[in-house]
Amino acid sequence: MNSWIGLEGAVNVRDLGGLPTIDGGITRSGRVLRSDNLQALTDHDIDLLVGELKLRHVIDLRSGAEVSMEGPGPLRRRPEVTHHHLSFFAEGGRHTDVEADSIDLDKVLPWQERQIDEELRVTGFYFGYLRDRPDSVVGALRALSLDDGAAVVHCAAGKDRTGVVSALALEVAGATREAIIADYVATGERLELILGRLRSSATYRDDLDSRPADDHLPRPQYIQQFLGVLDDRFGGPLPWLRTHGWTEADTAALRGRLRD
Repeated sequence: MNSWIGLEGAVNVRDLGGLPTIDGGITRSGRVLRSDNLQALTDHDIDLLVGELKLRHVIDLRSGAEVSMEGPGPLRRRPEVTHHHLSFFAEGGRHTDVEADSIDLDKVLPWQERQIDEELRVTGFYFGYLRDRPDSVVGALRALSLDDGAAVVHCAAGKDRTGVVSALALEVAGATREAIIADYVATGERLELILGRLRSSATYRDDLDSRPADDHLPRPQYIQQFLGVLDDRFGGPLPWLRTHGWTEADTAALRGRLRD
């Protein structure tokens, strides 16, 4: 089901095309990609992405602190590529997070334990994205809908923040829940490589080393619970999006990107 894209400088890159939909179709390839961090892309990678795959939009879900510490990435040098920085953490401090003025910068990294409602304990930080930054969630999906070339959405590992956006995009496009779950867990196939890359960076190393690798595995029940709670509380992801300004035109645009 998953269309992996082999790059030298990123290890968790795949196309959201080729996934089955509830009406018997498949999602369109070559339009929306998902990825881990793009900091280490080589010239060959960039030629493939921008030249052959016609990449025109990068949706960067990292916090402002991550971008500051890691850098914006080599795709910034390509004028035909538009970057959309949409942090999934609350902004407001001098660096990025509302807490960043009073605590260490590692507190704004994606896997740092955060205060969450007890009832949402298992996948609470996914709902934290929706609670804290609905504007970035909607903005990321709108950026994926732009119709002037391929788009890639990424964070650090390409697992959690990217997994939520990918799941919502596929839901809007009419992919089956089974396909959405399969796409989410596919990152587990590359987990060792992903963690190896992130441990090479001081930005992420200490946090990763404080937990066993198995804690980072994307398990099907995580995304199942996330989507199930949206179903139970809002009637599905689309009604939640509508409460935050998502329109029928937005739905049509995203479906047009991912459907024939």
